[in-house]
Amino acid sequence: MNDFYSLLRSRIHYMGILNVTPDSFSDGGQFNSLEKAYEHAVRLKTDGADIIDVGGESTRPGSNPVPVDTELERTVPVIEKISRNLDVLISIDTNKSEVAEAALKAGAHIVNDVSGLTFDPKIAGIVARHDAALAIMHIKGTPKTMQADPQ
Repeated sequence: MNDFYSLLRSRIHYMGILNVTPDSFSDGGQFNSLEKAYEHAVRLKTDGADIIDVGGESTRPGSNPVPVDTELERTVPVIEKISRNLDVLISIDTNKSEVAEAALKAGAHIVNDVSGLTFDPKIAGIVARHDAALAIMHIKGTPKTMQADPQ
């Protein structure tokens, strides 16, 4: 997608969620192999998704963080395969700069940071260097603590 900024500005877009984690709150490990993840990406695209958001670390309430290497192993092969085979924008759902960098190099166009750049502020510079888009989300605390005393 050469000019994805123009594409993003042109209309409302649908984002399909592809969690490649064993403990996601929405799909609980259904897509934790490369083949299953890719099949789901194809299904999402067929169903109208303009963006596939790939996540390798659950942010469900009470979840624990995963090491960078684990998140990379889960997400990068999926992003590479989607990038090679589907005409769709790809978003990486991460709050780690190392994962954002690897995902953008693998073919992602967007970094979706649930922490709003508060867990790893280096993400902003990486996104800028890659001329990528950035979705800045919001969270109270961390996934482990966000439901402890929500206000």
